[in-house]
Amino acid sequence: MQSSSSAPENPAIAGLIEGDQTFETVTERIVSVVLSQSKHKLPWWIMTAIGFLLFNVLGISLTYLVFKGVGIWGINQPVSWGWAIINFVWWIGIGHAGTLISAFLALMRQQWRASINRFAEAMTIFAVMCAGIFPALHTGRPWVDYWMFPLPNILAMWPQWRSPLMWDVFAVGTYFTISVLFWFLGLVPDFATVRDRAENPIIKYVYAVLSLGWRGAASHWERFETAYLILAGLSTPLVLSVHSVVSFDFSVGIVSGWHATIFPPYFVAGALYAGFAMVIMLAIPLRVWYHLEDYVTMKHFDWMAKMMLTSGLIVFYGYIMECFFAYFGGDYFDRRMMEFRQFGPYGWAYWVLILTNCIIPQALWLPWVRRNLNWLFFISVVISIGMWFERYVIVAVSLTRQFLPATWGYYTNTIWDVLVYLGTFGLFTFFFFLFVRFAPMISVFEMRDLVWRRFHFGHHGHESETTEMEHTTGTAEA
Repeated sequence: MQSSSSAPENPAIAGLIEGDQTFETVTERIVSVVLSQSKHKLPWWIMTAIGFLLFNVLGISLTYLVFKGVGIWGINQPVSWGWAIINFVWWIGIGHAGTLISAFLALMRQQWRASINRFAEAMTIFAVMCAGIFPALHTGRPWVDYWMFPLPNILAMWPQWRSPLMWDVFAVGTYFTISVLFWFLGLVPDFATVRDRAENPIIKYVYAVLSLGWRGAASHWERFETAYLILAGLSTPLVLSVHSVVSFDFSVGIVSGWHATIFPPYFVAGALYAGFAMVIMLAIPLRVWYHLEDYVTMKHFDWMAKMMLTSGLIVFYGYIMECFFAYFGGDYFDRRMMEFRQFGPYGWAYWVLILTNCIIPQALWLPWVRRNLNWLFFISVVISIGMWFERYVIVAVSLTRQFLPATWGYYTNTIWDVLVYLGTFGLFTFFFFLFVRFAPMISVFEMRDLVWRRFHFGHHGHESETTEMEHTTGTAEA
């Protein structure tokens, strides 16, 4: 294997992997994070401990909620949807960037996904787990949630297909299932690499089971590529469909501020916006703590920032269109709703979301901002906050003003809303850092493929699939 000092670099993937890399160095750097206890220093222990603490807060909060009922939340009449639905939509949005990076970019043969797709996929799974908690408990009787599934039962209680809740169950359930399969399938070759390098017999046995008997044979790679492309093809439409279905929860309702055809693309763009912000928030500290600067490069952050800017501009356009429809559409109630959002008692929340989602992210037009990790992390945090406030304005603020003054009300959350929300952060953080500890956070076989591509020129920067497979097969030869 040639080194970077002895061969010209392939311009098609320039900047995607840095340093004097070989198959051996790539495999050792990534797999050692799993097999070496010394790689996990103080930051990992702190984040895992915080996640575990908040995870316990979630358990206590949900236990109290089940015993006392959803009345401990701040929901009332007319605001029957509060923080629970806000957080549900927010967490679902967080998971969209992982599927886009993994599935869509895989279909497009984009090589820059290789460094970030693995932990982005893990982020998707844990975010959807957090999201699923809220609608399940918001029903008020979670012990009969099985009625929402088409299971044979003697009570003849069948799903109400006209309910948006049912649409969420099947859309989110399908999304979660495909995401887990896609994530695990991509891990199989790397689990085999960990198996071959593990010295402890128990660890070797565990990863042998997880690797499903992978030996790196040509037939294995052929089936892997076929299954991976099929799952990528199934996952890509889900990026559009899942959050479109979530938007239908609102757009099918005859509520001022909700009943709009722009909601599906507007929600999808917002999901990608928040999702890419979370990927950047996770990638920056992981890159520093585990010294992955050679694999997660500034070019990755630059392109993720551009994707975030693009989806943010679509969201900005959606805000403008909401105002346009309200003020020029001729509907009295829509106009009054927009005035209430902007200048009513919740007006501060509206202007916070405009500042955080529309104004501050315009700094991403500047190349030096996109390549400055401190600024990029700050903007990503700001966007995550802003997208939560967007859902707050759409859900809670819209419901406080109905068509008749007799149905008007106000909404204030309680401490239990906050604790459940913080608890989901604990679930996400705890499971994510367990993933970092026990699974390769970067795809080993794809990074080794980049090493090979780096020094071989061909059509569009790569040779035939057969030649490519020959250089990436096997697990122990590195």
